[in-house]
Amino acid sequence: MKINDLSLSAILAGFVAVIVGFASSVAIVLQAASAAGANDAIVASWLLALGIGMAISCIGLSWYYKAPIITAWSTPGAAFLATSLQGLSINQAIGAFMFAAVLGLIIGLSGWFDKLSRLLPLPLASAMLAGILLQFGLNVFTALQQQLALVGAMLLSYLIAKRFNPRYTILWVLIIGIAMTMLQGNTTFTTVHFNLAKPLFIQPEWSLSALLGVGLPLMVVTMASQNIPGIAVLRTSGFNTAASPLISCTSFLTLILAPFGAFALNLAAITAAICTGEEADPDPAKRYIAGIAAGLFYLLAGLFSATIVALFAAFPAEFITALAGLALFSTIAVNLASATADKDYREAAIVTLLVTASGMNLFNISSAFWGLIAGGLTILFMNTTRVIPKC
Repeated sequence: MKINDLSLSAILAGFVAVIVGFASSVAIVLQAASAAGANDAIVASWLLALGIGMAISCIGLSWYYKAPIITAWSTPGAAFLATSLQGLSINQAIGAFMFAAVLGLIIGLSGWFDKLSRLLPLPLASAMLAGILLQFGLNVFTALQQQLALVGAMLLSYLIAKRFNPRYTILWVLIIGIAMTMLQGNTTFTTVHFNLAKPLFIQPEWSLSALLGVGLPLMVVTMASQNIPGIAVLRTSGFNTAASPLISCTSFLTLILAPFGAFALNLAAITAAICTGEEADPDPAKRYIAGIAAGLFYLLAGLFSATIVALFAAFPAEFITALAGLALFSTIAVNLASATADKDYREAAIVTLLVTASGMNLFNISSAFWGLIAGGLTILFMNTTRVIPKC
């Protein structure tokens, strides 16, 4: 890492990615832990293990590949676990996590994921990503109805900064948002206390029903709903890092940290989009700093996981919603343009976009996967198979 590569905008992008990642889905992780019968100490260990895993992978991969490689826990995986761990012991749950990680490691080391990812046309990847992010952009205006002054000020600051100081747009949005919440008296920090989380080792227990009923679906959900969109974010932003080493790394870290509660580590999509765009740094070669910064903030968030959860609760939900949506405006625009630029793919891209944005969920697999399936079928039916890339 070169000192000249450091920039406030890249560090801020990493910070915002961590805020959005924790605030948008930590409640789902808590529900999954609760379904496994975890007490408060075990929950803190889960978040610590996830934070450490994301820190190591973000920092190590971003530094090695000089690209903003952002990892995350599997939010769809956590949602799946919240409904599927009932009746299992926490030891059986840990065994299922490790089994899913082994399957992911096999897929990564074999190179299968890389071969499959090369089959994905860029317009369909862009359409899928735009569909994933679209709801975040729409939520800004939903939040505007509920908190007119707060979100209105953040939206106005976005437009002004975009015009006069685009590199630090999200910094201004963050500053104005915090200032407005303070002025409105909508924050309370009385329940925020600084406590370090402690790792707790849980002995895995092997149950065939848990491995096949929880571990196997967890791997499928993570690959389809997280890693495919995650690699699409990198591809559409111009980073052509091989996918298989990334999958191998996150799966290996999951395997090592699963006994402490890291149920599934994978490539990020939504938070990655914050760090791969031009807001992070106008020079793509320097955006890897955002990935390293995200890793450092993830480490802090893991160490002070209980404190972070309480801190997020101190701010209005509309503040986090608006911050996430505004940070993704440019990424949404770029991917919409990319999705519809090629007339050979335009119909398929629109189908992919709409299916993904619909939020449909079949067999516990998210709409991002089904969007790609629908887009691919559209290409076949429109007799444009000639433009599908070869492995």
